[in-house]
Amino acid sequence: MPTVNAAVDAYIAKSAPFAQPILIHLREIVHEAAPDVEEAMKWSRPFFMYRGVILGNISAFKEHCSFGLWGTEIAEILRAEGIASSEGMGTFGRIASLKNLPPRKKLVSYVKQAAKMIDEGVRTKSLSMRPRVAKLPVDVPEALTAALKKNKAAAKKFEAMSPSCRREYSEWIAEAKREETRDKRIATALEWIAEGKSRNWKYEKSSAWQVD
Repeated sequence: MPTVNAAVDAYIAKSAPFAQPILIHLREIVHEAAPDVEEAMKWSRPFFMYRGVILGNISAFKEHCSFGLWGTEIAEILRAEGIASSEGMGTFGRIASLKNLPPRKKLVSYVKQAAKMIDEGVRTKSLSMRPRVAKLPVDVPEALTAALKKNKAAAKKFEAMSPSCRREYSEWIAEAKREETRDKRIATALEWIAEGKSRNWKYEKSSAWQVD
């Protein structure tokens, strides 16, 4: 017997009459394809957990239902077969009746493929986080570095600033084409930095540029 969740029973029972047979059908498909699946409620809708990873979910709306199989790998397979749809929340588009779904045998095979990807370690997490892009270190001009060494107060404030603030000062000084302009900007920068001001402090609220 499949392991069912009373909360999912309640969700289906409260759904519109047209939606109930669709949800029941999809639920049966998932349990047939992945007998070890566990049901859970997440974000107020039924989810199917497999080996601790989200396998898929079902949802009911006013005029349609949705069925989603999670994972980029299964999504690619469904797109290749012309099954995946961008209409609606799920993978199979807006489901207004059982006629909008692939045949039962085909649906079972899709769920089995999605579960197999979890079994084989292709999918190990419910959500795939985007890799963080490492920010390049701030390239402080030598002239500014030398000036900061002579001004301990400004140097301390500069180190306490965010990378973006330090980068703005560094780029401003590096962009100076003439030595005279560069020296003038360094003098101004030291004054502002010592006061805890950002490069564009004039355009910001005073509370935004203060550095503790």
